[in-house]
Amino acid sequence: MAPGTAVGIAGLEDRRRQLEQRHAPWRPRSLPQLLDEVAAEHPDRPFVIADGRASSYAEMAEWSRRLARGLVDRGVRPGEHVAYVLPNSGEAVALRFAIARAGAVAVPVNVMLQAEELGYVLGQSRAVALVTMEHFRSVDALDSLDRVTPGWARAAHRPGTSSTLPDLRWVATVPTGPGERRTASHRAGVPTLADLEHEPDARLDAELAERLAQVDVHDTTSIFYTSGTTGQAKGVLSTHDMELRSGYGSAYTRGFEDGRRIFFALPLHHVFAYVEGLLASMFVGGCVVVESVFDPKAALAAIAEHRAGEALFVPTMSLAVVDAARRGDYDLSCLHSVMSAAQSAPTRLWEDLLEVLGVEQLVTAYGMTETSAATTFTMPGDPIENLVGTVGRPKPGGVAGDPSIGGLLAVYKTVDMGGADLEPGQEGELVARGPIVGAGYYGKPTETAEALLPGGWLRSGDLGYVREDGYLVLTGRAKELYKCGGELVMPGEVEGRLTRLPEVAQAHVVGVPDERMGEVGCAWIVPAEDATPPSAETVADYCRAELARFKVPKYVLFTTPDQLPLTASGKVQKFKLAQRAVEELHLPGD
Repeated sequence: MAPGTAVGIAGLEDRRRQLEQRHAPWRPRSLPQLLDEVAAEHPDRPFVIADGRASSYAEMAEWSRRLARGLVDRGVRPGEHVAYVLPNSGEAVALRFAIARAGAVAVPVNVMLQAEELGYVLGQSRAVALVTMEHFRSVDALDSLDRVTPGWARAAHRPGTSSTLPDLRWVATVPTGPGERRTASHRAGVPTLADLEHEPDARLDAELAERLAQVDVHDTTSIFYTSGTTGQAKGVLSTHDMELRSGYGSAYTRGFEDGRRIFFALPLHHVFAYVEGLLASMFVGGCVVVESVFDPKAALAAIAEHRAGEALFVPTMSLAVVDAARRGDYDLSCLHSVMSAAQSAPTRLWEDLLEVLGVEQLVTAYGMTETSAATTFTMPGDPIENLVGTVGRPKPGGVAGDPSIGGLLAVYKTVDMGGADLEPGQEGELVARGPIVGAGYYGKPTETAEALLPGGWLRSGDLGYVREDGYLVLTGRAKELYKCGGELVMPGEVEGRLTRLPEVAQAHVVGVPDERMGEVGCAWIVPAEDATPPSAETVADYCRAELARFKVPKYVLFTTPDQLPLTASGKVQKFKLAQRAVEELHLPGD
């Protein structure tokens, strides 16, 4: 798309002004209130295109009402937690708004979790209800439930009947695939998502209206689970206001035109796709084109067919799409913008996105689940040097911004290991505060206290510094987490699984560079004495059966206790193990 067109960089400020006029002054509201407003203004515009079906704003609003009536009728009370395990689909979006409409709290769950991981999230979140797919790709969700809580399918399931999930009252399923809404469940007596739908009912509609009127925009509306430093997932508390302010700020920063269409195959159970795609699009009456599984050829075909103007990728996806575009023939004249974030990317990839895909606007960003997705962006039109060397500067909030922090939605500074402020520009741990920064973790007061500093500053766990022009530069991680394909992995969790093997005495997992995934896991194994050492294949197979795919180490190496690099206090120096792995595996360095 040529510079100076309606969606080009030259028109960025005009589009921002139009957004401001459309939404000024900022009106705090809840998720269903925003959906109803857009549905009233643009009832026939497509909102979600998934599985070959387009749902308009009016259809999605009404679908969410039917489901909300069902939630209320089945006894879900305001403030209770409703979990769902669904791939990207119209069903997932309708249910998300239905949960909010019923005054409940949504707990989106990663569809790739294995049984023990799923059981932990359902139990720790104290979910009273679960809506789940029956199967997806390699995951048999019903088998996982059988392992987590035997007898879950009993029609008379009530609180206290499960020793593992005492809060769970009922389960509903999406029987076959998204889009097939009327097929009976594979388990007798178990309702389907379609069974939850209720047509207008005076009693239920009066209850929903009362609940909607009582919603405080600062109430928790979502609990997003992310890996934690203890090896257990942490549920991030997210409010209506945090999510909508962040979504608006992203639309403003990227300069959305009216009706912007955004393609992504990133999962909606993560804040990236949910905030940067779904919610952001609503502020211009836009549309999201979603896929449940990423395939580069399918992505390019969907962009061309549905005339998407922007695509959301992580760099591994960007690389695959560029390769596919080189080999195929796709009409990408509609595509003018790409947001590629979650990990660093080389100069070559950014150049390829410009040249091969023909886009004009490229941005990268930085944020966390705890900060309602992106808090910083490179600005449209920035030189590639900024895309490679920084993660952008705090995104402007427009009318949703906080005047006390210069109209931004979050600001950053650096602190030392003890939490004391460092001089501007000095490297340290990055901390953030602002109206889109969360207040902590569900049911984890200790972890919340450790994460928050006085004044509402949130510790990121990342090392870096803030340049004089406000751009953030990341220099490393304060902790041992690594990202595989944009998914955060906690080595302690993987190590805990590995040491259950009787042949394994110690396991130390580190992240190592990978061209396609950014980083992958490498497990260093110390075999148990007097035991036959397990093969690398045995270790990998065990992990695949116990863990989500992105947590499974790509490499398995063996060592002995005397070969482990230790500190004076006896702690393993993992950075040295990572260096050793790079050398032994002949991998490119960082």
